[in-house]
Parts: sequence; C-alpha cells; structure tokens
Amino acid sequence: MRVGPKYKICRRLGDPVFGKCQTGKFAISDQKKKMTGRRPRPRSEYGTQLLEKQKVRYTYGLTERALSNYVSKAQGRTGVSPVASLFTTLESRLDNVVFRLGFANTRAFARQLVSHGHILVNGTHLTIPSHQIRKGDVISIRTQSRVKPVFATVGEKLKEYNPPKWLALDLTQYQGTVLDTPGTDEQTGTVNLNEIIGFYSRV
Repeated sequence: MRVGPKYKICRRLGDPVFGKCQTGKFAISDQKKKMTGRRPRPRSEYGTQLLEKQKVRYTYGLTERALSNYVSKAQGRTGVSPVASLFTTLESRLDNVVFRLGFANTRAFARQLVSHGHILVNGTHLTIPSHQIRKGDVISIRTQSRVKPVFATVGEKLKEYNPPKWLALDLTQYQGTVLDTPGTDEQTGTVNLNEIIGFYSRV
C-alpha cells in the first residue's frame, strides 16, 4: 500500500500510525505545528468514523478493500461481537505477529520480512503477510536469514522485549508460539474499532 508524506498523515489523523512518527523529533515538530496552527473544527459523527477507519488502515498497512472485507466477515460471524472479531483478525495477520514478537520494529518492516521469505510458519515458508495465524502456530526467523544484517541486533533487543501474553517468545530459537487468540483486552493505541464498524454499517 503506497502512502503519502508520513508526518503529514500522522498530524491529520492525530495518531503516530507510522514508526517514523513515534519519535521525539516528530513529537517536537507536531507540538510546534499545534501551537502555530488553527484550532481544529469539531468533527461530525461521519468524520470521526472516517478518521478511525484511516487510522486502522495505516496502522496495519491495509488497502480499503482489505479492511472492508475484514469488517464484512466480522459482522457476519455469530457468537462473537464484530469488534472482537475484527480485532482478532487484524492482530492475527502474519506481518502483525512478526511485529508483535519483536522481530521487526514496524509492521511495514515485518511485511517486508515476510514477503522476502525470511519468516517460517510451522517450519514452512510463507510469503503472504495477510496469512491468518492460529493458536499453536510457531513463527520463526529462517536459520539462513539470522546472519543477515537486518537481524544483526534482533537478539539483543529481544532480551528486553516482552510480547503480548497471547504469544510466547523463545530467544534461543528466534521463534514465537501463538498461545491464544488475541483479545481486545490487549488492544493498544487509540484506534476505536466501534467507530469503524459504524462507518461500514452506514456505507
């Protein structure tokens, strides 16, 4: 998914949806913009829902079509709320799991690692970032890839990293195991999935 100027998008959304925006440099720049800029106008309900939709698209690196399909499937499932279903689907993407395990600093980088064949799922190459990971799956960095420069500092970083409780990390094997289904109680960030469900319910 191609995006425009990342600083500009983060300011418009009011959320650091890109790794580039999660820095002190951006925080200082954003604060200066707020001090010199105009006071934002109150948003309509539709405007708020549209904003939340864009946040989740950029956060997970989704196309409009992909997000629409995820929401449609979430609304069609029985026995679970659409919000919980949507969150599980988003968090269970292979690129997101690679990111959550600490193998990549951003989801965009995690997507590249998957696409370039550096990641194994249950010992098998998978190059589809959107692949849905299930409970019991084992995600690992390919042995031949561990010596590459992109993974040079991963080992040290992982020593101080704690993944979400639905994932177990094995530092010695550069692999992680999915222990459970990701639940909304572990949702981080400022994305409001209720607003996203509302947006697609009205279009």
